[in-house]
Amino acid sequence: MASVRDFVHFNAKQDADLLRKAMKGIGTDEDAILMLLTARSNQQRQEIKAAFKKAHGKDLVKELKSELGGKLEDLIVALMTPPASYDANELHKAIKGAGTDDNVLIEILASRTPEQMKEIIKAYKKDHGGKLEKDIMGDTSGHYQRMLVILLQASREEGVDESKVEKDAKELFAAGEEKFGTDEDKFINILGNRSVEHLRKVFIAYKKIAGCDIEESIKGECTGNLENVLLAVVKCVKSVPAYFAECVHDSMSRAGTDDETLIRIMVSRSEVDMVDIRTHFKRMYHQSLYTTIQEDTGGDYQKALCYLCGMD
Repeated sequence: MASVRDFVHFNAKQDADLLRKAMKGIGTDEDAILMLLTARSNQQRQEIKAAFKKAHGKDLVKELKSELGGKLEDLIVALMTPPASYDANELHKAIKGAGTDDNVLIEILASRTPEQMKEIIKAYKKDHGGKLEKDIMGDTSGHYQRMLVILLQASREEGVDESKVEKDAKELFAAGEEKFGTDEDKFINILGNRSVEHLRKVFIAYKKIAGCDIEESIKGECTGNLENVLLAVVKCVKSVPAYFAECVHDSMSRAGTDDETLIRIMVSRSEVDMVDIRTHFKRMYHQSLYTTIQEDTGGDYQKALCYLCGMD
C-alpha cells in the first residue's frame, strides 16, 4: 500500500501558483513547497510542472533548484522526476561516477517489476543516449555481471512448475552446500529465471533438504557483489517491502546517514508499498520508521521525509 496517493481535489494551476508564491520575493517558504509536493502523486507533479511553465514561463524544477539547497533539494528534485527516469538516472550515476555504486545497481535490478524494468530501459536510452545493458556490462564482470544481465531481461518464467520445485531445491543444494566449491551458474539460472511464486516454494523445499535457509547457504558459498545480488533477489522474492525495510534501516544505522539511499527508497516506494515497509520495519526493529527518521535527520529535510513516510 502506498503512503502517497493522488490528491483528491487536485488543481494543477492552483498548485503552480502556490509554488510560485512560495518562491517569490525574499526568502523561500520551504514548508509550503514540501507540504504541497509530498501530498501529490508523481503524475500530478508532472501536471503541476506543465501548468507552472504555461502560467509563469519558467521551468519548475530549475526554479526549485535555485531556491532550495542540500539534501532537501535532492529530495524535491527526486519527487519531481517521473519514476522510470528517476531509476534510470540513479543507475546512470551508479555506473558513470568514479567507481561503480554496486549497491544501487543491486537494489534497483533486484526489486523492480518486469514492467518497471522495461520502462527504465526505455527511459535510460531516452535520457542518457545509451543502452543500459551495455553500460552495465562495461562496468561489471564475471558471475555478478551475468546475474545483473539476467535481471535486466525482466523475463522470469510464469507460474509454479510443481514438478521442478523439489528438483530446483536439490540442484541448489548440490551446487552449494553439498560440493567442494560452488556451482554459481546453477544459483544464477534458478534465482534469475524462475517465477517469484515458484521460488518461494523452492526456498521452503530447500530448507527441508539443507536444514538452513537459502540465505545462509549463499552467505557461505558466495562472496562480494555476487553474494549481495543473490541475497537481494532472495529477499525480494520473499518480500519486497521487508527487503526495503532492511535497506532503509541500514541507511540510517551506520555512522552518518546514507542520505542518497534514504531519499531513493522514500521517494521510489512512497507510491508503491511504503505502508507495508513501515509495518515490516516496526516488526523487524521494534521502532517505527517515522520515529527513526525523526531521530536521524533534521530540519525541512526531516519534515519532507516524514510526510512521505506517513504516520505509523
